Amino acid sequence: MDLHVRYEGDDDPEKCTARKLARFDMVELHRSARTVPPGVVLDPHAEQALSPADTTDRLVALDCSWETADAEAFTLEGPHRALPFLVAGNPVSHGRPFRLNTAEAFAAACYILGEREQAERLMSKFRWGHTFLELNAEPLERYAACEDSAAVVAVQQEYLDRGG
Repeated sequence: MDLHVRYEGDDDPEKCTARKLARFDMVELHRSARTVPPGVVLDPHAEQALSPADTTDRLVALDCSWETADAEAFTLEGPHRALPFLVAGNPVSHGRPFRLNTAEAFAAACYILGEREQAERLMSKFRWGHTFLELNAEPLERYAACEDSAAVVAVQQEYLDRGG
């Protein structure tokens, strides 16, 4: 799976997971939206959840500070999909639902789309990477087994109903 990042550069470069993944040639950074190739866009404001029905060979993410991550920032070409309920494992947002960093978002998307080994490789580059996969092992497996977005949303609702 090809991974592309529209890189804003407005966060701490020392903590930027997209930059680290780029150093390992695992993602391609783009400074302009015009240079980002179309693919499934990971967008927390999207109306449809990512599911295994979203067949693609390219994922696109916006790497920016959560403070600037409004809906207008996600003007990237391709179908926009939201990740379902997952909990951050990174030190900055540890334990917070729906506050994944770029590496976690890519790993979750890869896992849901059947690319589990790629998800594990992505997370292996971070000391806390295994924590993300361990915290979310059950929901990731369940989302990956869903047929479509509606099924993912139904599973997500179970987690939300029981308080995460």
